[in-house]
Amino acid sequence: MELHSLKVLICDDSSLIRKKLKELLFKYGCTEIFEASDGQNAIDMYKKYMPNLVFMDIVMPVKDGITALNEIIEFDESAKVIMSSSSGTKTLLKKALEAGACEFIQKPFANIK
Repeated sequence: MELHSLKVLICDDSSLIRKKLKELLFKYGCTEIFEASDGQNAIDMYKKYMPNLVFMDIVMPVKDGITALNEIIEFDESAKVIMSSSSGTKTLLKKALEAGACEFIQKPFANIK
């Protein structure tokens, strides 16, 4: 699948992280990008837009990323979710992968400019 045809959901409570990741995805040709600032909003937007890929922070208000991931996977077990966190403990990594994340990225993202 070409990057320009992907629908991507970025879920992070940091507007700066969302902005930088969105700019990077645009740079590589991705144009259908949706944003959520908390886990509940991410679940709602996932169900509405059915994105091909989700970038999800773990620590967020309202509903944390692991809980949101669980609900998204329950709704669509083929969901592709990449989790991220600045508190990259092995416990969080293990929880994210056990919940169904396909990858885990440690923040800060070194190459986002």
